[in-house]
Amino acid sequence: MNRIWKGKLFRAVSSLIATAAIATAVPAFAQGTAKVHGHVTNYAGQPLNAGVVKFTKDVSLPLEQQKFPHTAPIDANGNYSADGLEPGDYLVYYMQADKHLDRLQVTLKAGDDKLLDDDMTRADYIDKLSPEEKKALEEFKKKNAAVTEANKTITNLNATLKKVRADLAAAVATKADVSQDVTDMKAATAAKPDEGLLWLNLGDAEQAQGDHLAAADKAAGKPALSDDDVKSMYADAAVNYKKGIDLEAASKKPNPNDQAVGYNQMGNTLAKAGKNDEASAAFENAAKLDPKGAGMYYNNEAAIMFNAQSSDAALAAAEKAIAADPTRPDPYFIKGQVLVAKSAFDSKTQKLIPPPGCVEAYQKYLELAPDGKNAQSVKEVLASLGEKIDTKYKAGKK
Repeated sequence: MNRIWKGKLFRAVSSLIATAAIATAVPAFAQGTAKVHGHVTNYAGQPLNAGVVKFTKDVSLPLEQQKFPHTAPIDANGNYSADGLEPGDYLVYYMQADKHLDRLQVTLKAGDDKLLDDDMTRADYIDKLSPEEKKALEEFKKKNAAVTEANKTITNLNATLKKVRADLAAAVATKADVSQDVTDMKAATAAKPDEGLLWLNLGDAEQAQGDHLAAADKAAGKPALSDDDVKSMYADAAVNYKKGIDLEAASKKPNPNDQAVGYNQMGNTLAKAGKNDEASAAFENAAKLDPKGAGMYYNNEAAIMFNAQSSDAALAAAEKAIAADPTRPDPYFIKGQVLVAKSAFDSKTQKLIPPPGCVEAYQKYLELAPDGKNAQSVKEVLASLGEKIDTKYKAGKK
């Protein structure tokens, strides 16, 4: 978030400071030359990133009569270098866009490689600024201080995000306690409450902590969602996901993919809290915002509704998932499971008659995931229906 101040901080020096004449007698080693190099800092404390440095030995003449046989450019970093200068006394002018910004004096001897920096933040230079320039300088300092503080805050927040994300990734397998990460993300949102990404990550931390508490309850033999702390953590996560999504949508450059991820996570949290209809709506929103990822979002919706025994809703979501991404095996499995439950019983043949699309869904699952986690159960269902299992469906290489 580095910002460049574009205000006019420099003034033209319209007249020279009176300077006493300096003797210019040529020493015995006048045939040698000297070099001058240095760094130029403007009175805002930044490198003067353009301009020229001019050298004159006409120290006793008015500015309009002076000649400048030596000129050196100032580079983007505020540095300059001039060589081939004859020994003697010089006035050195620092210029930008034909404006004289400052003037220094230097005496050179043959063989010198002299450092001559020009720091315009010095008190005597600042004292000569006009009231308008002094006002502009103060405004710049305030803005620069605010930017510096903002950059410091962002650096700290990025470090917090990196740590929290690493903690949450490590906690997935073990459902570890991430209460400190929840605390850290709450502090982060307080430091920069207008940043949607922070609220989304707070939601992630709260969902992970809810998972930790729920796992502990399960291990203790407590009924699911019987703990107020678990319900509160999931509820807070859902609220903060929505806040992050809304902030992202209202930002200058909204990112639909970030919003979709937020809705997907929100859907997962709501499902864990037992709010399946709200979870379904969240997944639908994710799919609308990120059509390329719609297969995954609809698949998540189908799985949650299937696990909640909402078979019609699960079938509808599975169909959407298949339409969005026909290469995902799980929606075919869910479709097959929902349809097989609707099979009719033929009393004459004493066999189940599956509805249209059921067997095809199972066969497609085996085609896409011949060694999938549900492959064996699918084969058993097909066998019970008297269906031939295509032997070309072979497990892939591990």
